[in-house]
Amino acid sequence: MTTFKAPRVRYKKTARLTTGLASYQHIALIVHGLADLAHAPFGEILQKRLKTQGVMVKPGATFFTEAPDEAGTQLAVGFADETLSPFARLELARSLTKFRPGVTKAALLALGLEGAAHTGAVHALVRAVYAQAPLPSWQAERRDTVPVAIDVYGVDHNEDAALRAGAYGNHLARALSVLPENELGPAQYVKRVRKLAAENGWRLRFLDEKQLAALGAGAFLAVTRTRAVGSGIAHVRYTPRQASKPPVALVGKGICFDTGGVNLKPARHMYGMHEDMAGSAVALGTLSALARLQVPFQVDCYLAIAENAIGPASYRPNEVVRAADGTTIEVVHTDAEGRMVLADTLVLASRARPGLIIDYATLTGACVHALGTRMTGVFTNRTALIPQLIEAGRASGERVWPFPLEDDYNADLKSDIADVKQCTLEGEADHILAALFLKRFIAHDPTWIHLDLSAGRHKGGLGVVPSDVTGFGVDFTLALLTDPAFKW
Repeated sequence: MTTFKAPRVRYKKTARLTTGLASYQHIALIVHGLADLAHAPFGEILQKRLKTQGVMVKPGATFFTEAPDEAGTQLAVGFADETLSPFARLELARSLTKFRPGVTKAALLALGLEGAAHTGAVHALVRAVYAQAPLPSWQAERRDTVPVAIDVYGVDHNEDAALRAGAYGNHLARALSVLPENELGPAQYVKRVRKLAAENGWRLRFLDEKQLAALGAGAFLAVTRTRAVGSGIAHVRYTPRQASKPPVALVGKGICFDTGGVNLKPARHMYGMHEDMAGSAVALGTLSALARLQVPFQVDCYLAIAENAIGPASYRPNEVVRAADGTTIEVVHTDAEGRMVLADTLVLASRARPGLIIDYATLTGACVHALGTRMTGVFTNRTALIPQLIEAGRASGERVWPFPLEDDYNADLKSDIADVKQCTLEGEADHILAALFLKRFIAHDPTWIHLDLSAGRHKGGLGVVPSDVTGFGVDFTLALLTDPAFKW
């Protein structure tokens, strides 16, 4: 798997770049307005060319040209003000940092902005560069375009640890998610998790199918009956030197490939199902980022690693299975396997009595239909937290939108032969029903947040991320958990 290869970044307190211009092949610049270009590298030339070409200067607008030097330095200019949202700022930064092949050194700076707007603009540029670390590829000819060195003007280096940690976690989530199933089946996934745990000094406990059977995890084991090799729940733990907050549990759906089971998916919907483990990758990437930041609370990461295959032993509609907490489940549709493996995983996570549980899953098409792939659906058992969840999405550029968890929806999951139906055949409001189903398996009343990752893949990239696979959830969770106002 490709490792996180970031350029060498140097921070310079001066906000202006006036000397050594010839050493850069690319200069990315965010400015407030046309007048601020007077203080920019090649500023007079930029002003003239903008006026000549009639470029409309407004927040979010961009302008690209070459400097009149021997190197043909690429000049990428974007406009921003205090009203530009963090998401729009990240998208702007991504467009300004598309480097040509052969660029070895680049400069990043912002002019005319003040305070948080200035810092946010420069940080967005840095984060955009980090997001370009190469992902796994099997192409015979490939040229990576990330520069070797980056000089950043006008901000202090103190924030770089947080920027790099988030970028590392997001890259890990994306790098795992793009691996094909023949390289990331359940057994191979567990092997990679073991390696990461050993390298980082995390505690790892793996519950295989035999151990899960002893725990009565019948919902999980129903899904894995056809192909059992390597399936199980990986429990990875980061422990701080001194904890000042309650433990946090991160739970991720890790279906390495999803055929749909006996309710077989058509080809159009089966293609890409190696990414159905993206929720677990986000959970693991978030753990990695939090550990790098040395957060003052224990983080337990539970990865439900399995495969929804098809064969003579496949679980079928109308079966009744029993979860680890004793709840009986009527199987309705075998393509709703994600909520099955998560049910038992949430039971185990709850038994440790964390203060907060966050689960991540590419769970329902209904959430994609409701929001598209630009935002992710969020659910919580603490309605008072909804404004903070929306703000964490806004601040991180990973936008979320809340959906209800009203009890009357549970009527649709009423079964005549079991405690609960797995889902309905109609599919109406399935994202809400799936969340209510999962909520049944949360014990001891911790704060619970469920992310239905409708934005886990977005064509052309999203926010600062240039790849279709977005790793959505890492930056959102970091923004939430590092906010002093967020309590759990």
